[in-house]
Amino acid sequence: MTKTEKLLSAFASSVKAGGGIHTAPELAFMMGEPFTPAFTKFLTDCVKKGVVRRLAQGIFESTLTPPDPSTAIYKIVKKLRGGVLNYISLESQLSYTGDISQVVIDRLTVVTKGRSGVFSTPYGVIELTHTEKPIARIEPNLYFDANINMYRARTQQAIADLKDCKRNLSMLES
Repeated sequence: MTKTEKLLSAFASSVKAGGGIHTAPELAFMMGEPFTPAFTKFLTDCVKKGVVRRLAQGIFESTLTPPDPSTAIYKIVKKLRGGVLNYISLESQLSYTGDISQVVIDRLTVVTKGRSGVFSTPYGVIELTHTEKPIARIEPNLYFDANINMYRARTQQAIADLKDCKRNLSMLES
């Protein structure tokens, strides 16, 4: 089995288990390879050949066995800011709940305890906004959405986040 075939096999196995989006170190681990500059070069070559697709810096998916497109962007968020609290909020959540009439297309607004950043991916733009609020204050105003395997803000939290970020409040319906 060639190295490329091993990579595709690792992706195929992960998609069956609900995965399909991985960081470069995860791919190296799944293949039993050390994560070295040579492995990074191998991934770059696979992107050039069209075997894998780079979704964001250091995050990849297979072109043969891509993940479910309806949940892929949420998986990317978890890879971008793993190990910290992330939740859908701001305009994305208020659009989802119908509290603003605008439909947010190709943009996902996420509040995170990690660093802020904006990432363009094939699935849309991910906007991560850092919050200083303690988790104990945020947690009661979140709920888990099993369809996307992420937390979402309740309406009052999403509005509070909008105010904290000094975002446009005129779009609110009420």
